[in-house]
Order: sequence, then structure tokens, then C-alpha cells
Amino acid sequence: MQKIKNQIRKLYASSMLANLSLTGAWVAILASRGFSLVEIGLAETCYHIASLLTEIPSGTLADVYGRKRMLLAGTVIHIAASAVMILSGSLPPVCLAIALYAVCDSFASGSGDALAFDSLKSAGQEKTYDRYASNQLIIYRLCGGISTLCAGFALVIGYRAAYAAGIVTSLIQLALLSTLKEIRPADSVPESAVSSAGRALLDCFRDSLRFLRKETKAFLLMMTNSLIGAADILLLFFLQAKLTVAGLPDKWLGPALFAMELGGILGAGIILKFKNQSYRTVFAVSAALVLSGILLEHTGAALWMTAGGFIAALADDALQVRTNTRLQSMFPSGQRATLISMESFTFSIIMMVLSPLAGYFFSFW
Repeated sequence: MQKIKNQIRKLYASSMLANLSLTGAWVAILASRGFSLVEIGLAETCYHIASLLTEIPSGTLADVYGRKRMLLAGTVIHIAASAVMILSGSLPPVCLAIALYAVCDSFASGSGDALAFDSLKSAGQEKTYDRYASNQLIIYRLCGGISTLCAGFALVIGYRAAYAAGIVTSLIQLALLSTLKEIRPADSVPESAVSSAGRALLDCFRDSLRFLRKETKAFLLMMTNSLIGAADILLLFFLQAKLTVAGLPDKWLGPALFAMELGGILGAGIILKFKNQSYRTVFAVSAALVLSGILLEHTGAALWMTAGGFIAALADDALQVRTNTRLQSMFPSGQRATLISMESFTFSIIMMVLSPLAGYFFSFW
């Protein structure tokens, strides 16, 4: 049991190292280097394309060849992306670096959660996964908020030094991940029995699709959770631009964005107090709170707009913890990372559809 606790602590530490960054405000960094908004938008497009192309394959690779290996591979790719960014002097290498960051995120998205759940399951502690999911969201929000506050410092020291710092933290993360224990689920294909890499990956992917066709409830959970998450993310994204227009002084933008991240931290923690509430109730309350956040954004008052972002983040993360816990209990271990990646893929598709619509909505309403 102590070994499993150490494993979970290492996954927490790895998440902290991955999410604490001086380059979180990469848009501002590129703008300070002289890149236009059109060029930055192209780089963002490269990120989403790379993410869509690698999200599901990376999860399948993790299920077939091991989650630990994919976490290590993702960290190596992150180091390569930072190196390319340091050496970049024009748009093409910047786009390459941004795409590599997307690949890194894809390799990490399903592997870490799958390894954590199966580690807890091996010790008969899978019912405590909701606390793990809650703590991971808290780490993500807190580190993201801190990284936002550090945006100005990155501009002071220069982008090369900022990305070099990221390489150092990635090397520490690499050393930490190498000490993890691989947990191979009982229903996974033994690596010694994998005669054809392509066939093994295809079989795992097909099994995952069969599961979703059979368990339509799991697919609906993915879709509804992704819709609520997309609404919250888009609200917070557009608030970055609209808060200053609403009269918020520039020096208070960072603290306001950090305050909204604190909403997510509160939501991820408070949902653990409502384990007996049905999923339908949690979803209905979360959807209502996110809608309230969007309505508050339309007041045009900076304080109420910030409160709206706080409320939406709270609801989103509360629902995320409950949904992740519910889905993990439904997923077969042998396809766990693939199915988690499919959820991330669904979210990316919804984001691509809603983003232009949200741009119109938040601009004219």
C-alpha cells in the first residue's frame, strides 16, 4: 500500500513540474518577439491539428506498450519542443514547436490518469480515485494561475531563458517518471504476445470503439462533460480580452485571472463533500452555474465578470471530477488510456466547432 501511495505522490509531483511554467502566456511571448496575431493564430491552429492527430493514437500506444513509457516519451518531446522554440527565428520552427507541445500533451493526457487508476485498483483503492482526480485538477488550476502571474517575469528575462527553465524542469520530471512502477492491467495484451505493433494498436482501438457502441452512457458522459468544459474554457478565454475593455486596470488582469482559477480549485475540492448526490443533480447544478457565469460576463462590469468566471470554473471542475470518477469505473483497464484520449479528442472537436461561434457571441452580445 505504501508503494502505491508513493506512486500517486510521484504523479502529483510530475503534474506540478509539467504545469508550472514561465511560458504559460506563450501568446504574449510571441507577440513581444514581433509575431502578428495572424501568425500566432496559425501557430494555435498547428497545435490543434497536431493534438487531433495524436490524441487517440497516443492513448492506444499507452495501453499496448505501457503508460509509464508514454509519460517518459511525452516529457522527451516537451524538451525537444522547448529546444526548437529557443532556436526559432521565424514562424515555421515556432509552429513546429507548438505542434510538438501538443503531441506532448497528448501523450500525457490519458497515460497519467490510467496509470493512477490501475495503481489504486491493484491495491483495492479504486474508490479513492475521485480524490486523485480532484487533487490533479487543483494542481492544474493552481499551477496555471501561478504561471499566469509569472508572465511578466518571462518577458523580462527573455523567451530563451524562460524556455530553458522549462527544459530544466522537464529533466527533473524525466528523472522522477523513470522511478514509477508500470502497472499492466490483467485484461491487457502481454507485451511478449505483441507480434505486430500495427495489429496490436488496431485491435486496442477497435475494442475501445466496441465499448463505446455498447456503453452509450459512457459516450454521453463524455459529450456532456466536454460541452460544459468547453463553455467554461471559452468564457475564461474571452474574459482575458474583455475585462480590460470593461475598465479593469491592466495591473489587475493577472490577479483577476488567478482569482478565476481559484474557483476551479474550490470546485474540485467541494465536490468530494457531495458524493451522495446523483450525477444528474451535479450536472444540472453545474450547467446552471456555467450559464450564470456567461450571463454575468454580459453585465459589462469587471467585478461581476470576474465573479462569473470564478463561478463557471467552480462548476466545471466539480463536474470534471465527478465525470472522470464515473467514467474510470466504467472503462475496461486494457483500453483505459485510449478511452481517456477519446474523451480529450471529443473535447477538441467541440472546441473547434464552438470557438468561432463563441467569438461572435462574446463580441456582439
